[in-house]
Amino acid sequence: MSIAHLLEDFDQNPSPEGTPQLLTQQQLEDLRRDAFEQGYAAGLEDADAAQTSEQRRISADLIQSLQDLGFTYQEALQQMVASLEPMFQSLMDTVLPDTVERSFVHRIVAQLTEMARDQAGRPAIITVPSGAAEALAPALEAEFSFPVEMIEDASLPPGQASLSIGGDERELDCTALLDAISEATEAFLHHAKTETKHG
Repeated sequence: MSIAHLLEDFDQNPSPEGTPQLLTQQQLEDLRRDAFEQGYAAGLEDADAAQTSEQRRISADLIQSLQDLGFTYQEALQQMVASLEPMFQSLMDTVLPDTVERSFVHRIVAQLTEMARDQAGRPAIITVPSGAAEALAPALEAEFSFPVEMIEDASLPPGQASLSIGGDERELDCTALLDAISEATEAFLHHAKTETKHG
């Protein structure tokens, strides 16, 4: 009894008589070409699939890196603002007012010198805040040979003065610079805090 009916038949062109048939050279070349084209197409599909998968992975990694970088930037900015705020506050409360106070005398002397060029020999009148005359007197005596009268005015805030020689009058306000710096600092801190909240 034969088991041929149970086995797969691999004969491409079985002859009617059941005897094997030889392939021609052309048929063999066609088979080789078809096999090559099928293998090449399968290889291209695998390469495309691998490239697409790699591109997706790179895109996902890039997006994650950008998100991490953005988060790190926000954290760094938040920490910088948190550390700068006390320093700015100390600057506004202590350093700048002391600087303005020390420069007050120098600015009055500079303004009075400029005014005296056009009003030679005329007496000068300086109106200053209460308590400022004592600090100003030695500098004015050392710098000017003409008479300088000082009047203290309790209504003037620290850092402000009024100078007059002849018909020339000027107002001096050292606190305006301090106020401008204070406003700029507050605006910077507000902007930085807003940026850290909203990204």
